Amino acid sequence: MKASLLQMTSGIDPAANARAIVDGIARAATEGSAMLFTPEMSGLLDGNRERARRHVVAEAEDTVLAATREAAAKHGIWVHLGSLALRGEGDKFLNRGFVIDDTGAIRASYDKLHLFDVDLATGESWRESNTYCRGERAIVADTPLGKLGLAICYDMRFPDLFRALSDAGATILAVPAAFTRPTGQAHWHVLLRARAIEAGAYVIAAAQTGLHEDGRATYGHSLAIDPWGEVLLDMGEAPGLGSAEIDLARLEDIRSRVPVLRHRRPIPPVEIVA
Repeated sequence: MKASLLQMTSGIDPAANARAIVDGIARAATEGSAMLFTPEMSGLLDGNRERARRHVVAEAEDTVLAATREAAAKHGIWVHLGSLALRGEGDKFLNRGFVIDDTGAIRASYDKLHLFDVDLATGESWRESNTYCRGERAIVADTPLGKLGLAICYDMRFPDLFRALSDAGATILAVPAAFTRPTGQAHWHVLLRARAIEAGAYVIAAAQTGLHEDGRATYGHSLAIDPWGEVLLDMGEAPGLGSAEIDLARLEDIRSRVPVLRHRRPIPPVEIVA
C-alpha cells in the first residue's frame, strides 16, 4: 500500500495552512495513497506566543482539524495530521496529533510526550515546556497501513517510547517534525533509521521545511524508512508531496530474519562497580 507525505512550510495563517493540507489530501487520494502524513505544527507554526494565541483554540473549534476531517471524508483517504497547537490547561497549549479515517472520524489522538528544551551552539534556544503541556499517554492505532505508533519530533531521541510502541504491536511509526537545521543535519537521518531498525518497523516522518514566516528555519528531508533501515524516500528541502510503498510482507520477512522483538528481555538493575 502507498503512503504519502506532505512536506510543508507552515506559516502564521491557519487558513493558508489548511488549504495546503486539503490540497495535499486531494492529490494523495488521486495518486492512490491509503494514507497521508503531515508534519508537526501543520496548522500553525509561530514562535511568537502572543500572536499565536489568537489562533490557538480548543480541539472542537479548530478550523484546520475540521477542514482536514472534511477533506478526508470527501476523498476517502486516511490522514495522520502530524500535530496542531491547541488550547490546553491554564495558559498552555497542547501539541496534539490526530489519526483521521476515510469517513472523517478521529480514530486516535496523541499529545507530545517529550518537550524540546535545549540551547544550541548556533545561539538558538528553545523552551517548549514554557508554552506546551506534556503528554501522558503512548498511542498505537489501527490503520489501513498497519498498527501505527504515534510520536512527535523530539520524541525520536527516546528509544524507550519506540520500544513500548513496537511491544504494543506497532508495525509503522509516525514521527512528524519541525526539526531545526543544526540538529537535522547532525541527527535526523541516523536517529530515524535507528528507530526503524531497532523496532523492526516502517518509519514515516513528514517534516516542516524552509524559512517560515516567524523567522525560524526547518530542516525538511521528510523520510520513509523500511524496517531494514533503508531510506525509501527523502524529500530534500522543497515543500511538496512524496510517497512510498508500505510492504507488510517485507516487514515480516525482516522480523523473521532478525527477530529483535522476540529477543527482548527486561533489563535488570544496573550494578555500579567501583
